[in-house]
Amino acid sequence: MDDTGGDMHFTEGSSSAVTPVLRISQLDAFELDTALEQLVWSQFTQCFQHFKPGQLTHFEPEIKAFLQLLLWRFTIYSQSATVGQSLLSIRYKNDLSQAQKYQPMSRQQKLWYALCTIGEKWLQERSPDLFTNRPTESVFHKAKYLIGIISGLTKVASLLNFLIFLQKGRFPTLAERFLGIRAVFSRPQGIRQVGFEYMNRELLWHGFAEFLIFLFPLINTRKLKSRLCSWFSPLDGFKISDATLARQCRECALCGEWPTLPHTIGCDHVFCYYCIKSYSISDMYFACPKCALEVQKVEPVKLQLEMTDFNKS
Repeated sequence: MDDTGGDMHFTEGSSSAVTPVLRISQLDAFELDTALEQLVWSQFTQCFQHFKPGQLTHFEPEIKAFLQLLLWRFTIYSQSATVGQSLLSIRYKNDLSQAQKYQPMSRQQKLWYALCTIGEKWLQERSPDLFTNRPTESVFHKAKYLIGIISGLTKVASLLNFLIFLQKGRFPTLAERFLGIRAVFSRPQGIRQVGFEYMNRELLWHGFAEFLIFLFPLINTRKLKSRLCSWFSPLDGFKISDATLARQCRECALCGEWPTLPHTIGCDHVFCYYCIKSYSISDMYFACPKCALEVQKVEPVKLQLEMTDFNKS
């Protein structure tokens, strides 16, 4: 499959060489044209956002056709190229001409192009309103049936034409094939040198990112944090009967508040009952954030301390 859609031949004309266009460039030009039409329509509707809703609904097909006609007048009619094609240095060539030099679209081709593109879109959007609430035996009903058949045949022909375009690289739409216009570069293109350094970096980074996304859920960050804290700020052990435990009972190791229903997990630190229960249920490998001791058994703290121990400090 030849990506250029034919043999590249550079024939010096009055303005520039005639260079066939890559398939991807032709499709990109269509996408740019569609995006521009949507942008123009959105900007137009914003002018009426403070008016009564639904005022443009009845005339929407006609307004869209009028805006598309304006774009056609200043692009195809004057330059033989759409906005998307101009951005990609592409323009239409009169392929019916036998001259080897570049020949722009004729006036008849430009008018028929507007009819085949803008007129077709308008008819598709307006036809449901034209043929609704009509008698079954009326001429409108027969016209609707005929238009439906033609529309179906056109879609099938468009599909076949697109498959031929993928093979030959010319005439991506039926309108271009019917009118005999072909997209060519407006100036000769240099040899493209493809570098894979950027692609390799992107593939490497995406692979590394996917590995991290897979690895992070497997890491118990809470336990790792507790372990690191126990390494860099170790606490000296003390007996339960020491007065230090009284000071520990004044603060929950998780929430930092006065412990409600103080409980312990086997270490010398005290937790609120609700704090330690919620953490141990959510994480089966929960460890004390102070000393990194894993939960062994949650049991209430039983101490007999003098009140003077709490009044100290």
